[in-house]
Amino acid sequence: MAATTFGSQKAVAAFSAQRREQELRHRAQVRGWLYIVLLVLLALVVVGGATRLTDSGLSITEWKPIHGVIPPIGEAEWQEELEKYRQIPEYQQINKGMSLDEFKFIFWWEWGHRLLARGVGLVFALPLAFFWVAGRLDRRLKLPLLGLLALGGLQGFIGWWMVMSGLSERVDVSQYRLAVHLTLASLIFAGVVAVARWIAPHSGEAKPVAGADRAALGLAVIVLVQIYLGALVAGLDAGLVFNEWPTMDGGFFPASQWDAALGIRNLFDNHAIVQFIHRTFAYVVWAAALFHAVKLWRLAPGSTHARRAGVLFALVSAQAVVGIVTLLAYVPMNWALIHQATALVVLGFAVAHWRGLAGPLPLADGSPHRIDG
Repeated sequence: MAATTFGSQKAVAAFSAQRREQELRHRAQVRGWLYIVLLVLLALVVVGGATRLTDSGLSITEWKPIHGVIPPIGEAEWQEELEKYRQIPEYQQINKGMSLDEFKFIFWWEWGHRLLARGVGLVFALPLAFFWVAGRLDRRLKLPLLGLLALGGLQGFIGWWMVMSGLSERVDVSQYRLAVHLTLASLIFAGVVAVARWIAPHSGEAKPVAGADRAALGLAVIVLVQIYLGALVAGLDAGLVFNEWPTMDGGFFPASQWDAALGIRNLFDNHAIVQFIHRTFAYVVWAAALFHAVKLWRLAPGSTHARRAGVLFALVSAQAVVGIVTLLAYVPMNWALIHQATALVVLGFAVAHWRGLAGPLPLADGSPHRIDG
């Protein structure tokens, strides 16, 4: 009887171990897919930045989610697209007389950006459906991933809403709508990082202090705010005024540029003030990252959490240097795109750091998902 009981227990243990290995394998597959999504998202944001810097965003004046995949074919279709572009203020006031070859240059940037946007939707939705149907998706991940898919769909509408702002009265898109567009893209990127890190193995080290994960989350939030402020700068081309550092307008604050008639709108519409806010808030982010890294190192020197906080501070510092170089060089395209890409890298690492402190998603049997097994 005892031998039978022992044999049953051994069989149950073997079955549990098999289920655990299968769950770990499925998590690894899902993480691999999410990392691919992150790469495509990063490429999408960089191409979007290039589209803005080349003033290509208004070259396609219609929103065709399905038929827009196929670019113009033949001279007649290209002339038709150019004629549509000729009807908007940007052509009439800035690009009047643009040749077809010049139009093709800006068209291809915007078409490529939209194609990548459609592509990331497929890269996310199709594997999600596969993992779901194949039973390889933890039920606790389903709602967060569906939420990210919904945000991706919303981002498509936001993108067109942004383009619409430049088709009738303006010669460019609204900086407000551009900021919403980039911030939502960054939020989606952060969400994918959070889910991927949630199901990754963790070190198993205890938090250095009870509120360390909340502090790390706060740091990620202010990085996202800084990205929003940077989008306002981009939307206004505010990086092209006062290309000096550390002073601005001969001092710390460009007081001579304050427009009393704008009032509170100076914070969003005044080129100099918007640049001032972005560069000043960068000091806030840098100081917060430094304080966080020093505190964790004092509480748990040499720990995984402390080392990760140090890397985050280094990334924030590098991003600040890139921002200063971009400003002093009058925002050349290569440096501007590096600045935009590294902003996402900083955000992603900040989110991963927070998730590392908050801990992993427990396995189905309730055990922690640790690096050491």
